[in-house]
Amino acid sequence: MSEHCATASTPVSAALAAAPVVAHVVRAGFVESVHHGTAVVTAPDGSVELEIGDASGPVFPRSSSKPIQALAMVRNGLGTDGRLLSLACASHSGEQFHVDAAREILAGAGLTETALQNTPDYPYDDAARIAWIAEGRPKQSIVQNCSGKHASMLATCVANGWDLETYRDLEHPLQVAVADTVRELTGAEPSAVAVDGCGAPIHAVPLSALARAFGRLAAATEGPEARIAKAIRDFPEYLGGTHRDVTTLIRGVDGLVAKDGAEAVYAVGLRDGRGIAVKVADGTSRARSVVLAAVLRRIGVGSDDVLAVLEQAPVLGHGQPVGAVVAVGI
Repeated sequence: MSEHCATASTPVSAALAAAPVVAHVVRAGFVESVHHGTAVVTAPDGSVELEIGDASGPVFPRSSSKPIQALAMVRNGLGTDGRLLSLACASHSGEQFHVDAAREILAGAGLTETALQNTPDYPYDDAARIAWIAEGRPKQSIVQNCSGKHASMLATCVANGWDLETYRDLEHPLQVAVADTVRELTGAEPSAVAVDGCGAPIHAVPLSALARAFGRLAAATEGPEARIAKAIRDFPEYLGGTHRDVTTLIRGVDGLVAKDGAEAVYAVGLRDGRGIAVKVADGTSRARSVVLAAVLRRIGVGSDDVLAVLEQAPVLGHGQPVGAVVAVGI
């Protein structure tokens, strides 16, 4: 058996094993299912201010790591700003403006999309995906949600004269720089390293450390950290997409930065230095934004209109709403 295969003895993080029920799936007044999860709010000094479950347990942040990865790139010569830097932090929807921007990053480094090594896919956005398939196009790396990150990784390699073929390898100078930045910004030593869905390395850190990192990014007033935060705030549609809740959240709360991730992770930083991180234990995304909205309500962040977008998780019967996913115990 491969050393990467799970076994019955594979340890389970406390962020999962000790996770309380944080959401109910309600159908016509009946609780049909429950979701367990962990949430944490860190203070500006990095200490834990609010904890639901055990936030000391490590998680893979998945795409919530992208602003941290982009910070490593900026520190190592990535020259983009604004919408292109926001795309470096993105899990974009594959809309045409996302695709055009990813190509612009590559062109600025003298590259084409053939250099991309992220996993080919269809666009994430429903309309963009339907149109792409209707035109008979196959899955491609340029429309996959991580193409902005990978284009930026390649541009960073060009700026430093680093090898382009091996940029995803753990030993590559780029990935060494990313790992060092993860350690610095989170204040934690990664407890595991794996291959993310797009093919790049991903590092497991405590959920509280992820929150702390986002608080530091959002509070930055100068340097590369401030560049990352400004790009996300100024161009949230490049971080997510036209119809994404993360885009609405960033637009709707002054000074906030955020990044959603696969397997039901969500990380937020506030201008005052507080950080927030959420992980739904079963990895189901339908409860992720609902739980985050409940945490934001508890700490008094966000208007009703903005939080209502995060709370939109209808349960359907015959195509019509007959219930909802609702947060509990927060």
